[in-house]
Amino acid sequence: MDEPRWLDEREERAWRGYRRMRRLLDLALARELMQDAGLSEPDYDVLSDLSETPDQRLRLSELADRMLWSRSRLSHHLARMQQRGLVSRAECPSDGRGSIVTLTAAGRQAIEAAAPGHLAAVRRHLIDLLTPEEIAALGALTHRVVDHLAGDRPTRADA
Repeated sequence: MDEPRWLDEREERAWRGYRRMRRLLDLALARELMQDAGLSEPDYDVLSDLSETPDQRLRLSELADRMLWSRSRLSHHLARMQQRGLVSRAECPSDGRGSIVTLTAAGRQAIEAAAPGHLAAVRRHLIDLLTPEEIAALGALTHRVVDHLAGDRPTRADA
């Protein structure tokens, strides 16, 4: 077994800073989203993903893939969102095993009401703290890491 490549002081500082920032940023955004709009982060993710599709609907399996959740976990979450009238679910007409999740009028209203405050919080807690150069660097590094990690994820066809 190879000897581990320990982080040097600069690398460890960057890694620990990133982890602490991610936790604090996620906490602040989640807290404000719930307080201002009554939505959890997963609620917001579901509603925004659905609202960004042309017909405001997705197969449950595709939505689960986008959220990096299991279909079972998403199904339970969607049941709670259905009870609140934010989404509806129906059998997929072309495949009796699948289901289609659709944004309801109440769900559309909820995401439209939540988005401005959420984006203001993203600006306040991250974007406005960075220079244009830092934003460009953040975009480049996040896309590089995402591309690397997404390449490691098995797709439905690979599984």
